[in-house]
Amino acid sequence: MSNNPVQVGSIRCGVGERLLLIAGPCVLQEEFNFVVAAELVRLREAYPVNVIFKGSFDKANRTSIDSYRGAGLERGLSMLAGVRDKFNLHTTTDIHESYQAKPVGEVCELIQIPAFLARQTDLLVAAAAAKRAVNVKKGQFMSPADMKNVVKKLNQAGCEDVLLCERGTFFGYGRLVNDMGGLVTMREFGVPVVFDATHSVQEPGGLGNATGGNNKLVAPLARAAAAVGIDAIFLETHPEPEKSPSDSANMIPLQKLESLISTIINIRNAIKEKN
Repeated sequence: MSNNPVQVGSIRCGVGERLLLIAGPCVLQEEFNFVVAAELVRLREAYPVNVIFKGSFDKANRTSIDSYRGAGLERGLSMLAGVRDKFNLHTTTDIHESYQAKPVGEVCELIQIPAFLARQTDLLVAAAAAKRAVNVKKGQFMSPADMKNVVKKLNQAGCEDVLLCERGTFFGYGRLVNDMGGLVTMREFGVPVVFDATHSVQEPGGLGNATGGNNKLVAPLARAAAAVGIDAIFLETHPEPEKSPSDSANMIPLQKLESLISTIINIRNAIKEKN
């Protein structure tokens, strides 16, 4: 049986808890990791928000074989450990292969399952065996109701600290749309829900040999999700998005992160007052 709230390291996320901000520069970059981490720490100190730093060591599903994939498992985990130790931040990253779950669990408090792999039973079982909380992104091809079986797989494999993340659903070719009612559906499974506002504005394959996006939609969608009710917000952010080798078109500039987080917190507080 899943928990709500869940325990992610020393952080609790879910009913009655602070907003959880999961954020980072998409793919790990040595020259930018600490810049983003420092801003996340500042926000943690200035607002009632818990924070987890996210960075990928491998972008395994890039549109083109020529696209940059990342630093690799060993170097990537070293960078995440550096962020954890220097800034006292919990960390998360995504895994694509079952063998990655154990070493990632030794460094990160939260293991992320990519949307394309949300149904992969062996990957879910391996993540559960790492004895860490697990955040599963809803497949772009799945209905919110389908995620009930994902929760069941993790529970039966021994993981009770499960988060489900909405990140858009395929709509025709090269477009994603968001069914905000899906957040309500997934929360009914007894788990906290996360809204991934930056991947939700992707345009898969929209640049021909790369994924496009429209970051002008990030804030409106994040506000809408907050009004429906979320426990966590996922945002890929960068001080210079144009210098990110992955998802540059849909991430939020780091200097705009504070304003959005403040707005989301205000919306959540307004909902509490109404209830």
